[in-house]
Amino acid sequence: MSFFKKLKDRLFTSSSKFDAGLEAIVEERTDIPAPPEGPAASDIPDVPLAPPGPDMPPERPVPPGPDRPAEPTPPPAPDRPPEPLKPPAPDLAPGPALAFADTVEAADPAPKPGLVDRLLGRKSADVPRRILDDDMLEQLEDLLISADMGVDTALRVTANLAEGRLGRRLSVPEIKDALATEIARIMAPVATPMPLMPKRPQVVLVVGVNGSGKTTTIGKLASQFRAAGKSVVIAAGDTFRAAAVEQLQVWGDRAGVPVMTAPQGSDPASLAFDAMTRAEAEGADLLLIDTAGRLQNRADLMEELAKIVRVIRKKDPSAPHNTLLVLDATTGQNALAQVDIFRQVADVTGLVMTKLDGTAKGGVLVALADRFGLPIHAIGVGEQIDDLAPFDPRDFADALVGVDAA
Repeated sequence: MSFFKKLKDRLFTSSSKFDAGLEAIVEERTDIPAPPEGPAASDIPDVPLAPPGPDMPPERPVPPGPDRPAEPTPPPAPDRPPEPLKPPAPDLAPGPALAFADTVEAADPAPKPGLVDRLLGRKSADVPRRILDDDMLEQLEDLLISADMGVDTALRVTANLAEGRLGRRLSVPEIKDALATEIARIMAPVATPMPLMPKRPQVVLVVGVNGSGKTTTIGKLASQFRAAGKSVVIAAGDTFRAAAVEQLQVWGDRAGVPVMTAPQGSDPASLAFDAMTRAEAEGADLLLIDTAGRLQNRADLMEELAKIVRVIRKKDPSAPHNTLLVLDATTGQNALAQVDIFRQVADVTGLVMTKLDGTAKGGVLVALADRFGLPIHAIGVGEQIDDLAPFDPRDFADALVGVDAA
């Protein structure tokens, strides 16, 4: 199964929400209102018909004068019997006129089906459509905000969507494709894999709040780097949670990667220093350092993280070379506050978004890209090794709004 298909399948909560929302928006005002009732035929007064004459009306007569003799009066035309009226043709029988609507182009002819539609026997006219106007844009903004895209980002997306499309009749698939294009445009500049440096060891510090998926992410990264031929060392810096150490040891055994541990309750900064010494001695390409989960509003825990960074820089002033912030997609807009604080304390260089499966809040990743512009290295949609993959903006945008793969 391709990662895109897995992403789309597991983002079902989000994409189905877009489906339902867009269908409700488009179908809300697609009915053409009934034409207003006109006066009855009996109420219309009879107007006498003008006598028949030539095609052009005669000029106003000019009275005769000294310079203009009177013109002779032409003889009267012979009487002609009136021609019998022809009954109207059956296909020209009068019918009700179409009324104009502010949201439906009733007078426009139905769009011709495209090549694919003709080959499949489908008719474009059968697809519900609605004119893109201010009211519809407002409803689209609300839909994007409900997916945790944030007010500013939702306004930006809908403003870009409106360019060149205002007044056009759009169907749900067309709106999806346009939304995915605008979302991918915002996210394209931040779609960057984690860079590999010639520096050995390349120190990668992984931070985040409790339960965001840091330990699992480290295990997946270690396994993938090892499969790519890189030598890796893991430091189990979450010395306060025994389960985290055991979990990393399982991943290390599976990938053939050594895991450095310390007694529970030990100083994580000291473990990070020792791990750098070992990785340097063994000539490892990468050192992945796990850290304990900490809430961004706990000043004492954030200071402990700052201490780990200071100790690492005593060993190598350029380290950590990458600081990955792991975010839980289900936290929604709270992820913005996490990025803001962790950037100040640990100088975050890139993001990894986990738990995108089963959430309708995946739009927060768009808000993060729009607001901070930090590189998004990878996204995760499950617990398996192949459930973490490099971030692709178009695949993500298509999966978020429910566009089918090409």
